Amino acid sequence: MAELAPDPLILAGEGWHDYGLVDSGHGRKLERYGPYRFVRPEPQALWTPRVAQWDAHGEFVPGSDEDGGGRWRFDRPVPHDGWELAWRDVRFTAQCTPFRHLGFFPDMAPVWDWMGGQLRFREGGDAEFSTLNLFGYTGVGTLALSGFGAVTHVDASKKSVAQARANAAVSGMSERPVRWIVDDAARFTAREVRRGRRYDGVILDPPKFGRGPEGEVWRLEEHLPGLVADCRKLLDAESRFLFLTVYAVRMSSLAIAGLLAELFADLPGTIEHGELAVREEGAGGRLLPTAIFARWRNG
Repeated sequence: MAELAPDPLILAGEGWHDYGLVDSGHGRKLERYGPYRFVRPEPQALWTPRVAQWDAHGEFVPGSDEDGGGRWRFDRPVPHDGWELAWRDVRFTAQCTPFRHLGFFPDMAPVWDWMGGQLRFREGGDAEFSTLNLFGYTGVGTLALSGFGAVTHVDASKKSVAQARANAAVSGMSERPVRWIVDDAARFTAREVRRGRRYDGVILDPPKFGRGPEGEVWRLEEHLPGLVADCRKLLDAESRFLFLTVYAVRMSSLAIAGLLAELFADLPGTIEHGELAVREEGAGGRLLPTAIFARWRNG
């Protein structure tokens, strides 16, 4: 029976050559993406910035309504078609998107490392692993996992999947065993259950609200339990992990861990939960929380 660890964890990411959290505070954060610096809104940065004046190439100015929106404002030229960055051996294109993101989520770097650690050892054999990446976005995590075996990458956005395939080409990984699927994540997962498929690992990073390619509506609080239940059916006692991240919701990590504890009660392993965070660069860098997570690990 999977054991629920009651105490929350902090899974903190550090900057690397092509990314860093330079400073944060007063509801904003300053980050570097390769040679460019950007300011973006960050409601959880309640403290005072360490530096009074920020030097940035651009800033995302949020909309005035509660539903989001906003626009980029640039003080210096930034390549409209993006620029190349790298994490480990994965190369990808960063770009200022209309949704305030830059084409990947840097706080996921310690998650990708953790999943790699879960997949590096299988007792009694050398067979490759099979993993499922739901809401896979532009594929940085997929390409990181592809070094351990076959990956099924699913996203409802045709544009995101196209960018993921382009990132595979930039990384020289086009020949890796990746299935690129444009589909609603819940609908695809239900079909995989009916097909009797199994995976060694599942990662899912669902939005608070979204629409599938055929207009399917996704509401996290309403649809997450059913999706995770189907994901559980794709795993067995030989599988290695499930990793769930949740952003921008009024929810505790203990709540989503409790969901996993119920669904994984018949499997061995441990269920852990906590927060993702990114550490500011430099001495005394503070931890900026970004999301909550829950994970099941087998071993």
